[in-house]
Amino acid sequence: MFKGQFYLKLTAIFFIFMILFASFSPVLAAEKDTSLADIQKRGKLVVGLSADYPPYEFHKTIKGKDTYVGFDISIAKKIAKDMGVDLSISEMDFDSLLPALKTNKIDVIISGMSPTPERLKEVDFSDPYMTVQQKVVIRKEDKDKFQSTTDFHGAKVGAQKQSTQEALAQDELTGATVKSLSKVTTLMLELQQKKLDAVVLEGPVADAYITQYNDLMISDVNFVNGTKQTAIAMNKGTTSLQKSINTSLKEIKDKGLLKQYQEEASKAMFKEGNFFTQYGSYYLKGALYTIGIAAIGVFFGAIIGALIALMKLSPTRWLRWPANCYIEFLRGTPLLVQIFLVYFGTTAIFAGLNLPAIVAGCIALSLNSAAYVAEIIRAGIMAVDKGQEEAARSLGMTKAASMRYIILPQAIKNILPALGNEFITVIKESSMVSIIGIGELMFMSGVVAGASLNAFLPYAIAAVIYFILTFGLSRLLGVAERRMRTSD
Repeated sequence: MFKGQFYLKLTAIFFIFMILFASFSPVLAAEKDTSLADIQKRGKLVVGLSADYPPYEFHKTIKGKDTYVGFDISIAKKIAKDMGVDLSISEMDFDSLLPALKTNKIDVIISGMSPTPERLKEVDFSDPYMTVQQKVVIRKEDKDKFQSTTDFHGAKVGAQKQSTQEALAQDELTGATVKSLSKVTTLMLELQQKKLDAVVLEGPVADAYITQYNDLMISDVNFVNGTKQTAIAMNKGTTSLQKSINTSLKEIKDKGLLKQYQEEASKAMFKEGNFFTQYGSYYLKGALYTIGIAAIGVFFGAIIGALIALMKLSPTRWLRWPANCYIEFLRGTPLLVQIFLVYFGTTAIFAGLNLPAIVAGCIALSLNSAAYVAEIIRAGIMAVDKGQEEAARSLGMTKAASMRYIILPQAIKNILPALGNEFITVIKESSMVSIIGIGELMFMSGVVAGASLNAFLPYAIAAVIYFILTFGLSRLLGVAERRMRTSD
């Protein structure tokens, strides 16, 4: 009991130290703003967005290739062209965009974002490029029920997490219970299934969805502060970048290009072909990413886990303590938190280290898997009869040699089924990395849901693919286990 409390305290002290180290890491202010020059030197503008928001930004298969479309994409292309650089899109959940901007994962956010007072404290914004009205989408059967902001007592209202619509629903829909989710497609599905009574959306987005859902409509509700401006977010002090973007936006406004961009986005929303011809490639790509990420996670997790297991079994306490701290911390915190710590934390702690999302996701999965694999290997080693080591030592073998040639081969044979089960678990847990924009199966399902404006079928197909992957792997493991039993 005492040792367990000691390890927990040591882990807590380590975690607090890491937070303090990140908080007090020196941040040297540049004498002169070089944000635009840095982008031009790099040769690309990295734009962060959440591409499940038609007609602002969404996916479409064009000539067999997955393509970002929408009027925000057209604006981004114009800005990058004016800067003389290439455009690079970094897609992630909407509520991850600001942290990504603050840690320099992206240069700007072009994702229908409004410059609210809270956001202005953290980042700068360009001149607004569009003014929109916020609308409430309801079921047609509730047309007479929700006609003003005072009609929502006891109603469940949905809004996108950390959005202007979320704040508006909380402030003006009297008596409503607001449910915030990352994906608009999920909100619309819950509205259809009567889990929500209404959803607050921006006007263009609401118009796009009701053209696809015959049972939904836009209510007559008018917000007092329902008129919102949309602008481009960038880091504080990036004045040269802000000036360049404002120049491009002024040209878009003066030449009436936004109307042209909106018309192109509306045309892109029309679907061609059936569901599987349009989106089948997304699922294939997502499944391959999922298998690859899971394989990397288990492979490096096994290597790190073996090292941690041997450290924990060591008679030297200076090896046991770090191993115990590692296992307790990794098993005692959610994988989602660990992914954020690796993706955003490495940049915050180590200035200049900007891990790509795919690398950060693989590292997080590997480190998480290692904590569980370490315990599996430790249990396998301890299950080998002690007489095996004693016999090896009596033959003159060193402790290291007896472990390598006698103990580990027997332990590996015992733990192989458990390692296979860990692979199955990591396949399912890999869906967590979608939060930072890695194109695995769950992420691609969200892409399809946003592009097709259908929230049920894309995720149902994903569930079937996950089942095929895990069931197939479990059958293979069963065959391998039976063969090992036969060879005994």
